Amino acid sequence: MRSGRSLWMCACVLLWTGGGLAAADGPPRQPWFPKAPPLAKPAGKALRAASVAELFQAAKEVRPGGTILLADGHYSLPRTLDLHTDNITLRGESGRPEQVVIDGARPGGPALGELVAISRASGVTIADLTIQNVKWNGFKLNSDKGVTKVTIHNCVIHNVWQRGIKGVMVPKENREKMRPADCRVQYCLFYNDRPKQFSDDEADQANGFGGNYVGGMDIMYAKRWTISDNVFVGIHGRTNEGRGAIFLWVEAEGCVVERNIIIDCDCGICLGNSHRGEGTTTHCSGCTVRNNFITRCPENDILADYTRDCKILHNTVHDPRSRMQRLVRLVHDNDGLVLANNLLSGRAMQIETKSSLRNEGNLIKDMTPWLVDPAGGNLHLRPGAAQAPGTVPRLADVPEDIDRRPRPQATVVGAHQPADEGK
Repeated sequence: MRSGRSLWMCACVLLWTGGGLAAADGPPRQPWFPKAPPLAKPAGKALRAASVAELFQAAKEVRPGGTILLADGHYSLPRTLDLHTDNITLRGESGRPEQVVIDGARPGGPALGELVAISRASGVTIADLTIQNVKWNGFKLNSDKGVTKVTIHNCVIHNVWQRGIKGVMVPKENREKMRPADCRVQYCLFYNDRPKQFSDDEADQANGFGGNYVGGMDIMYAKRWTISDNVFVGIHGRTNEGRGAIFLWVEAEGCVVERNIIIDCDCGICLGNSHRGEGTTTHCSGCTVRNNFITRCPENDILADYTRDCKILHNTVHDPRSRMQRLVRLVHDNDGLVLANNLLSGRAMQIETKSSLRNEGNLIKDMTPWLVDPAGGNLHLRPGAAQAPGTVPRLADVPEDIDRRPRPQATVVGAHQPADEGK
């Protein structure tokens, strides 16, 4: 029997050759991935930086409403870059994220633990740049100090060995005011070149996580977040038991997770988990997961665990050989959950909850022959294939498909509504 790492390497060979993703020496871009719209020109005062020293100086001097424009180049940081001014923007000036690289690697020493932090600030935007080689957290939201209305747009998050984006625990005192609200993560690419190793993060071994404490996003107390149009590729723990590509928990409320593409990660989209700290009864309430493509996330492709009034709608999951058979997994309390119109290309979902829920319009069927490129994660339906999954009545919560195409009254199961169908 092959080890988890061997299976992962086989999958990468398939993806990077036959599946058509980019080679391992560059970001895994595909023409069908979501394309980020350009940001508007800076409205306030713009400070330009073309060196590490100039970048730190600009972060110190920028005033509310201002913008730091970072020139194309490679910026190896000696310490964490802390942004703590309201309504500022840090962006690559060229708009090409691969050309503006902020690097946590330090020659002859360990990588930085945290690369870019936001503290005591509202309205910060970070866009059009790459962060890479970070031991713990790439973008760190110090929510315990008050962080709201953050936007992370068109960024590449590469080789971050705990969390690409981390939102921390918020203290009980004044929690409702302090919690990270109204944030957006959009059009970003999260990818790691290989599974995590103990050498990447000595704390992982010391804390008993077995080299599996790694994921894409991990946000506590999120309120009204939008996580949309992102791509996650190859985020794996040492033994293929890593955390979610998208992980919302500890009283997350009213968040929308839509139009994301998740390929070959250990876990896909996780609303909550089975651990609840003192005082936490519900991990996620009123959250919606819709129109996502998820391919081969064996621990669970979509998880709902201690949720209330959440919705999982019109997602396409392809995992016919799933070792855990968890294309959808429902665990513990999930009162009011709506699970509808999802296309599950593979084995049956695991429903381990006793909560009352709506489970309707979902199709469990190996759709490999009808998908454009399932090996590469492209789960669009082939032309003329819409009859294979069948149609369902359009839901008010899902007026569009993954490509922002309006859905007709009788719409196709899953995330993709073909242009020539349903007219």
